[in-house]
Amino acid sequence: MKDKRLLLGDEAVALGAIHAGLSGVYAYPGTPSTEITEFIQTDPLAKERHIRSRWCTNEKTAMEAALGMSYAGKRSLVCMKHVGMNVCADAFVNSAITGVKGGLVVVAADDPSMHSSQNEQDSRFYAKFAMVPLLEPSTQQEAYDMMGEAFALSERLRLPIVMRMVTRLAHSRSGVITGKISAQNPLSPDKDPGRWVLLPAIARRQYSALIEKQNVIGEISENSGFNRYEKGCGIGVIACGIAYNYVKEAGVANVLKISQYPLPEKAVRELALASDSIIVVEDGQPVVEREIKSLLGADYKVEGRLTGALPRTGELTPDNVAAALGKASAGVYAPPQNVVARPPQLCNGCGHRDVYTALGKILEEYPDARVFGDIGCYTLGALPPFKSLDSCVDMGASITMAKGAADAGVWPSVAVIGDSTFTHSGMTGLLDAINENADITVIISDNLTTAMTGGQESAGTNRFEQICLGLGVEAAHLRTVTPVPANMDEITRILREEINYRGVSVIIPRRECMQTLGRRLRKSRASKKEEEK
Repeated sequence: MKDKRLLLGDEAVALGAIHAGLSGVYAYPGTPSTEITEFIQTDPLAKERHIRSRWCTNEKTAMEAALGMSYAGKRSLVCMKHVGMNVCADAFVNSAITGVKGGLVVVAADDPSMHSSQNEQDSRFYAKFAMVPLLEPSTQQEAYDMMGEAFALSERLRLPIVMRMVTRLAHSRSGVITGKISAQNPLSPDKDPGRWVLLPAIARRQYSALIEKQNVIGEISENSGFNRYEKGCGIGVIACGIAYNYVKEAGVANVLKISQYPLPEKAVRELALASDSIIVVEDGQPVVEREIKSLLGADYKVEGRLTGALPRTGELTPDNVAAALGKASAGVYAPPQNVVARPPQLCNGCGHRDVYTALGKILEEYPDARVFGDIGCYTLGALPPFKSLDSCVDMGASITMAKGAADAGVWPSVAVIGDSTFTHSGMTGLLDAINENADITVIISDNLTTAMTGGQESAGTNRFEQICLGLGVEAAHLRTVTPVPANMDEITRILREEINYRGVSVIIPRRECMQTLGRRLRKSRASKKEEEK
């Protein structure tokens, strides 16, 4: 039965997957992908069908678990932000070699303009690298519709399928008309180890099979209903994903819409024959623009982000697309003028504040100290008034960078990492440090949740002492403290003692996130009122 719902792009992906017969979603929270898994966790049909939806420790474990579900014949979904593709790349690329059984879709949510990310990488490169199809919806309706197509295509080709979202689509709402609800696949584990055991002899055969599928994959893209050529006159425009909306808003008619890859080369050549030049409008890096230049040759004029016709960085807007197409624009999407910037800051009462206050106080005694930070809301400690961090590069880098700096002679060398980030990718770095007895002090700032992305469960909650002891941290140099102003003397004393210890020491300041505490208390009060009624 069809229904119409107002959905975020992420929610449309989630509902589309549920309706396509999903059996499990595997993900690590990361903006702008988080709402996909959160929707599945609360959806009534997902609960009725017992769709697996707990958060994973990181993107690599998510990809591997989804591949295991696919091996068992069930349909699985993997969700992450774009930088998560770097974490799961080993499993993802090799999944194209093993192939899949149950449909497997990997959703990568890119973040042009770096609204909440450390780079603007484009996930389309990963699909091209692994030689698998990629879908890029232009609307919430397409995001919903594509999920059923993606799972079916995955099972037809026996390959993982990538779906690329971008922030503007993931976090905007539109009406979505739902369709048929499919049953879940039956349990049917694969019985052919001849393609799942990637010994060199098998891997070579599987890789050849993947190469042989490329012509079929190309033909499917050429005939995809998500790609279409809207014939007109004048300059030819290739519009990818969400950028199609901006092109149509500018009133351009001669458009090739691209929402399924690999690039439909026949359609591109048809557009080129009907146009004197082509401008490529794509949100992200100039992936298609480079391909078009290569396909059509140096003598054919192709413009886009590489030529300066469109901005080289940041997300596209209807204004800059209209300007590139020589159309008038109302300028309503231009940044507001004369508005004072208000940088983000740690919440009032946040335990991280007390950690940085104590750290700043104690490091006044050590002018050569360096503090290596990590990814999380505590990264805001790099900003005023604390200015406590000297680096923040990627998930888990704090411990390993602190170790490398200590190896080079930096002292004191301090790492600050959050609880969720520690279990995501900090544990192996700590093991390296322990194995060499590196002279570093590690602060695992534990607020009992994955706070930056909205308060999801943290994989190691209430187990960090056991984890650190299991890795080999000496019990005498594993310290726990409650970060509140009243304990400032204790915190600074412990910091001083562990900095002066010449070896690996771990300090765990632990206090619940103020946001999750507030939500928990409100929920408790609401439940109490219900009981009183």
